[in-house]
Amino acid sequence: MNRLHTRFALLIVSIAAGILLISTVSIMLGTHYHLSMYQGQTQGMNHDLPQLDYHLEQALLQSILWTFAGSVILSILIAVYTARRLSAPLVNMKRVAEQMTDGQLDVRARVRGRDELAELGASLNKLAEQLSIQNRLRKTMTEDIAHELRTPLTTLKSHMRAFEDGVWEPTPERIHSCYEEIERLTRLVAELEELTYMESPEFRMECRDENLHYLLANGVELVSAAYLEKKVELSLSCPADLKLEADRGRITQILVNLLSNALAFTPPGGAVRVHAEESFVHGKPSIHLRVEDTGTGIPEEDLPYIFERLYRGEKSRSRRTGGSGLGLTIVKRLVAAHGGQVWAENGQGAVFHIRLPRKKETSQEPSRSTQDLQK
Repeated sequence: MNRLHTRFALLIVSIAAGILLISTVSIMLGTHYHLSMYQGQTQGMNHDLPQLDYHLEQALLQSILWTFAGSVILSILIAVYTARRLSAPLVNMKRVAEQMTDGQLDVRARVRGRDELAELGASLNKLAEQLSIQNRLRKTMTEDIAHELRTPLTTLKSHMRAFEDGVWEPTPERIHSCYEEIERLTRLVAELEELTYMESPEFRMECRDENLHYLLANGVELVSAAYLEKKVELSLSCPADLKLEADRGRITQILVNLLSNALAFTPPGGAVRVHAEESFVHGKPSIHLRVEDTGTGIPEEDLPYIFERLYRGEKSRSRRTGGSGLGLTIVKRLVAAHGGQVWAENGQGAVFHIRLPRKKETSQEPSRSTQDLQK
């Protein structure tokens, strides 16, 4: 692979070889020329040593001067050529970066070769692509927030207007419908507030050695009633003595969010399985947690984005199948706060994987209790 340092080395060798070549050829030709000229001038005459010394000195001086001049000219030409070749991609990347700053995220740098400059250009192009994706997601998130707020507000407005105009009687069923819309708004605002707090510098967790089986069993118990109502089987497999250094309330919140998401997309008669086991990553002990369902799975085009804010593969946004779109985002943030990773794939249905280190490498100072999250 052509690397930048290899190219520089070749250029330096070329310059040195050119200088040596010019020096050798110039000295050889100059000396030969002057000796031949001297022999022609002194043919048939007695040798005059002082005159010979002077002529040789002049010849050597001229050769050195011509060698110096040729070397300087060659160095200038090679330096100009090299500077242009090396600066051209950098100037192009600078121009692309300025255009990206102005909001033109569809521009790309020209990438040629396989050296470090080419890799820098490829990285800049990848950054532009990621920024473009994030910009689209940001616009989508703004639209989604407006939609999530507009729908219940519109429903409440129409109900209140109907009550005010006497078109509807304020029956318990209609009042309960208004209450459900208010609850929906409350949950959305609470989740947005929670996510904002998690991404702030003030976010802290209370991490202690916990029995993972107890935490998972507690999370399963919290959602068991909803599973029984929908007739979806829920099972847990975890060693009874498995320990984990974590925030008890946050681990419960992670599991409840995943189980609620699995329940929403698993039809009656289906099953959701929670499995936890110890594993090793780079020689360090960790916990591998899986939540598997027998639901509809996740469309392949949605897999890279399901942990983004307010992203949902369910484009219809029906309250029957869709939540606020923040549950998985909160899961990702909490897993990252524990020093772990979360990802999803398709199996029989959807499979969510969480890998957590058994011991956190950096401790965090507690700032508030999270026990209320278990209620």
